[in-house]
Amino acid sequence: MSPDPLSSPSILVIEDDQRIGASLERALGGSGYRARWERSGEEGLRACQADPPDLVLLDLGLPDMDGLDVCREIHARHPTVDILVLTARDEELDVVLGLDAGAVDYITKPFRLAELLARIRAQLRRHGERSQATTVCGDLRVDPEARRAWRGEEELELRAKEFDLLARLVADTGSVVTRETLMSDVWDEHWFGSTKTLDFHIAALRRKLDRDGAPSRIATLRGVGYRFESA
Repeated sequence: MSPDPLSSPSILVIEDDQRIGASLERALGGSGYRARWERSGEEGLRACQADPPDLVLLDLGLPDMDGLDVCREIHARHPTVDILVLTARDEELDVVLGLDAGAVDYITKPFRLAELLARIRAQLRRHGERSQATTVCGDLRVDPEARRAWRGEEELELRAKEFDLLARLVADTGSVVTRETLMSDVWDEHWFGSTKTLDFHIAALRRKLDRDGAPSRIATLRGVGYRFESA
C-alpha cells in the first residue's frame, strides 16, 4: 500500500530563482515531501498563513521583501515552523542575523542537493528522537515534551535548535559532549558542512541562559566540545 501523501511532511520553498525553485520542488516531491514553491516574500507569507508547513526553505534575496523580514514574520506567526535559510551571503554577520531572525539553520549557495536533503531530514526527525523526561539542573528546568525551559521562574525564549542543544547538553550535565556528537544528535549524523552553525547557536544560547556577570553554564573545551555545568 502506498503511503498517504497527506501524512508526508510539508515543505514550503520561497525562492525567486526559476531554476533553483523548480529544481527544489521536483527534488523534494521526488523525496516524498509535499512541496510548495512561492516566488516572492508576500506570496510565501500568504501560503504559510493559509497552510503552515512543517519546514520553510527561504531564500534571503527576494525581489519584493528582505528575506530576513520574511523570516522574522514567519517565526513570529508560526514559532513551531522550522526555517532553513538559503543564501549567497556567507559572511559571519549575515549568518548571525539569519539565526537571530528565527532560522534554525542556513546553507550557502551554491549547495549540494544531498547536503540540503540531509539537513531537511535532520530537522524533521527531531521530535521522534528527543527524550520525554523533564530534567532539573539547579535553577534550570527543561521539559523536552513541551519544548520549554525555565531558569528559576523565568521561561527562556529559545529557538528550535537552541532548545535541542540545551536539552542535549543538560542530559549529560558535568560531562563533555564533543562537537561531533552535538552535530550528529542535533543536526544530522551525515553532516556535510561547516560546524560554525554550532558555535553560533551556542553563543545565542549563552546570551539567553547566563546571568549578567556570572560565568557561563556552558563551558568550552577548545577543539573538543562543550560541557554543561551543574551550577
